[in-house]
Amino acid sequence: MTTTSQLNRLPAANFIKLLGGVYEHSEWVARSAIAMRPFLDRADLVAKMRTMVDAASEDQKLTLIRAHPDLAGKVARAGALTSESAREQGGLGLDCLSPPEYDEFNELNARYRERFAFPFIICARLTTKKGILAAFHSRLENSRPEEMVEALRQIHEIARLRIEDLVA
Repeated sequence: MTTTSQLNRLPAANFIKLLGGVYEHSEWVARSAIAMRPFLDRADLVAKMRTMVDAASEDQKLTLIRAHPDLAGKVARAGALTSESAREQGGLGLDCLSPPEYDEFNELNARYRERFAFPFIICARLTTKKGILAAFHSRLENSRPEEMVEALRQIHEIARLRIEDLVA
């Protein structure tokens, strides 16, 4: 685990290598955060990275949201998730669903994408399989602006936990 003090001294390439996957397929967040150094502590790093995302354009935010895979979707079943996503989805058993469960997830993913034009995102480490299914159903009732806010909130939680795994 890297300390905040070490993180503050890392060359840019090493910083990006360490934190580039915190926001799924969005290295630009880590690249932007380099200019925010020094970080006082891990909470300061989390807050500054969050600020970078919150200050991004709507197009960048939408691209960030769309960089996430469907839960138990085709990418997961093909074994092509990032190591972080594979660990998070696998922790809930989403990598070994029964055929009827896969069908349910596929149907909900499709309905959600059709309604909002981006994938359903939830911080898998802070819920259960049952909680995900309940969230799918309730969030399908949201407006698109509400759901963009919720997707970004979930992304920030995912990033916070990933940073906690990497930085002391």
